[in-house]
Amino acid sequence: MKRILRLLGYMRPYLLYTFASILLMGVFAAMAALRVLLIKPIIDNVLSAKASPDQVLVFTIPHTHHIINLQFLIPKHFHNAWTVVAVALIGSAIIKSFCDYFGTLFANKAGFGLITDLRNDLYDSILGRSTAFFQRHSSGTLISTLINDIERVQTAMATVLIDFLQQFFTMVVMIGVVIITGGAMAWILIVFVPVIILSSRKVGRDVRRTTRRGQDKLAEIQNIVQETISGHGIVKVFGTEPLEMARFRRAADRLLSANLRSVAVQAISSPLMDALGAVLLALLLFIGRNVIQHGVTPGVFITFLGAVIMLYDPVRRMPTYYNSFQQAVGASEDVFKFIDAQDEVRERRGARALKSFDGRIEFRDVRFAYERDGHSKEVLHGISLTLNRGEVLALVGPSGAGKSTLVNLLPRFYDVTEGAILLDKHDVRDLTLASLRKQIGKVTQETVLFNDTVRNNIAYGQPDAPMTVVEEAAKAALAHDFILRLPQGYDTPIGERGARLSGGERQRIAIARALLKNAPILILDEATSSLDTESEAAVQAALANLIEGRTVLVIAHRLSTVRRADRIAVMESGTITELGTHDQLLALGGTYSRLYNLQFGALDPIDADALPPLAGQLTRS
Repeated sequence: MKRILRLLGYMRPYLLYTFASILLMGVFAAMAALRVLLIKPIIDNVLSAKASPDQVLVFTIPHTHHIINLQFLIPKHFHNAWTVVAVALIGSAIIKSFCDYFGTLFANKAGFGLITDLRNDLYDSILGRSTAFFQRHSSGTLISTLINDIERVQTAMATVLIDFLQQFFTMVVMIGVVIITGGAMAWILIVFVPVIILSSRKVGRDVRRTTRRGQDKLAEIQNIVQETISGHGIVKVFGTEPLEMARFRRAADRLLSANLRSVAVQAISSPLMDALGAVLLALLLFIGRNVIQHGVTPGVFITFLGAVIMLYDPVRRMPTYYNSFQQAVGASEDVFKFIDAQDEVRERRGARALKSFDGRIEFRDVRFAYERDGHSKEVLHGISLTLNRGEVLALVGPSGAGKSTLVNLLPRFYDVTEGAILLDKHDVRDLTLASLRKQIGKVTQETVLFNDTVRNNIAYGQPDAPMTVVEEAAKAALAHDFILRLPQGYDTPIGERGARLSGGERQRIAIARALLKNAPILILDEATSSLDTESEAAVQAALANLIEGRTVLVIAHRLSTVRRADRIAVMESGTITELGTHDQLLALGGTYSRLYNLQFGALDPIDADALPPLAGQLTRS
């Protein structure tokens, strides 16, 4: 119930549409009731053998002394029962159609507005999460929640809600008609109401449970699809298409099983309501014969019977609506779970904006531990480093040493477990996330480009950047010439993840993007490790332009970049074991010297500058 109320809370901005829809649906139901009430005068005053064309139509409400003269609806010279009934039927049909159209329109505006706001809140919540969140939740699960769970909520809160309002108000007014016309016969319905409610609640709980199970299986399929599509090259090279197809079929079978269980649970609602309806109708027909014999006119009884029949359909549908709302509740559990989740990285109350950065970065006794399955594993042990303005610090070391983890603490993708990271003596945790990350640019090995034009990828985050500025950034990244050779130049769509560009071209677009951002701090994470020698030469030249005048953290670049660093820090097992210049570390004869010799063999280090950049890399954490 709390979740349904919370979902309905999203209708606050659309209260005008909601109330208008409710009002119109109420009038819609009243017109339906009027058409049922017209059965009595049709039978008793129009179709009766005693009826005459000029008979005055006066309708007495059964079991009361109230009289309704329907002839005020039309001019006096048309005062007869037949005309009044005809006008009432046509008028009620017109009003009913008007209310149906505009009530549906307004309900849709409210329902789809609710869903749009809910989807926006969920997406906004996901976008704001830390890196740890995305490590805990697969992309398939997040996509399933954002698309499929929201779709189920939409079905209930937009599509089903309209039908529910119509049927609910119809049910209410028909109950009124039944009570007015049926007298003692109306009490028969009381026997069936508890049975309907109890059966609906039981089926609804089962629907909610099976819906959640089906959503979990669908998320599993989406995970498999995403993995195989993104890794299609590996699948083909290793010839594992049959294995992946078998894995997909097993997941599809599990989804099929879950869906069939859900359908089996939902399918019981209609037969149950049909059975109850048949029993009720039989009882009413049996009782009706005796009632007519005791003075109730056929018109009154047929009106009562018509109201019961009109009431039956809304009552029969109520369990279906209840099931749909239970599906929405089940789907909304994951939606609100992600919206309400407390993130590890949060902006502190009273956080200040960093307006400018003078250039000093300090890692002060930094410790960091990953939390996985309730267990903590420390991967950084008391790291202390200082970078001054314009300094280039390279981090090298074996895989798993903690290099990437350390630099990811700077933009607060994670938060330190102990110690502090300072920018100009300001703890990064005391700064607003937006102002902190505004100071940082990043170029990585796995270049992230978007399915958009070249220009929009370079100007990402700065959509209003003048074209001249975009071109200047591209020229500095040595990308301008190849961009002009593209079919539409800067307006050329580059495909998903830049699929229409080569690796070197993608990397230079990423460098141009970082140049346009013009952040004073730069992180280079394996930016050339996956490129061939020719592509790397162009990218290295572009990186030289990018590095100039910035405070730079470089992770395990090829030696041509590492050797140019002002200092090199060697990391092993989460600690810094060596720190110095290239020449100092070679002379030390430690880990760096060993890694260097592994890549250059017996070559004299002085001759390394004459060589093209290495085809490999040091190592990557």
